[in-house]
Order: sequence, then structure tokens, then C-alpha cells
Amino acid sequence: MTVARKVEIGNLAAEVMKELQDYADLTADGMKKAVNDAGKTIRKEIQATAPTATGKYAKSWKTKRTAESSTTLEVTVYSPNRYQLAHLLEHGHAKVNGGRTAAQPHIAPAEELGAEQLERDIERCIRNG
Repeated sequence: MTVARKVEIGNLAAEVMKELQDYADLTADGMKKAVNDAGKTIRKEIQATAPTATGKYAKSWKTKRTAESSTTLEVTVYSPNRYQLAHLLEHGHAKVNGGRTAAQPHIAPAEELGAEQLERDIERCIRNG
């Protein structure tokens, strides 16, 4: 809802800057939430589609905030104790007695899904304020 106010001409620039800052703060909070939600979606998708010999690899995936300021948020999706397997399972690897194992892509599709969700959520945040 827009509220009309009278502003003296000398204060116009300050009032415009204040409104722009309020909008920036509002959208920054919405974008941070979108980034957080995308990280959770990626983690859940990896857990759902990861190879499951014992299930420990799939359960090991976590998210954490690696950098945050008043206007930015960086989230990392990682496997703290099974990170060595991620590349080998995602891309396949050579066997000891020759040949290769089949690649089992589960990280790249989850990343793509998260990026699409992030794009939609940010667009919605900007449109709706």
C-alpha cells in the first residue's frame, strides 16, 4: 500500500534515498531466504538421488552458511566425511583391474534444480517487494 506524504523540495533526495534503502533491505532479506531455501533443496535432492550402498553417503550431506553480510549470503552444500566419494560417484572412475565404473550423476542435477528454484524465488521477491 502506498502512502502519500508531503516532502519539501530540499528533502526530496533524502526521502527518495530512504525509500530506495528500505526497498533494498526488503529485497536483500527475501533474497537471503531464497538462497537458504535453494541450499536446502539441493541438499535434499542430493540425499534423495545419491547412490545408496549403505545410505551413509546420502545421509552425510549438509548445508552451512559460509559467508554473510547485510546484503549477501553464501551457502555451501557439502559432505563433511564422505567428500572423497562425491567426484568418483558423480563422474565414474577407473577400476583396479581395468575398466571404469559408470557415472552416477546426482550432484549436477540437484545443483541445476536449486539454481532454477533460486531464480524463480528471486524473481518473485523482486516482483512482490
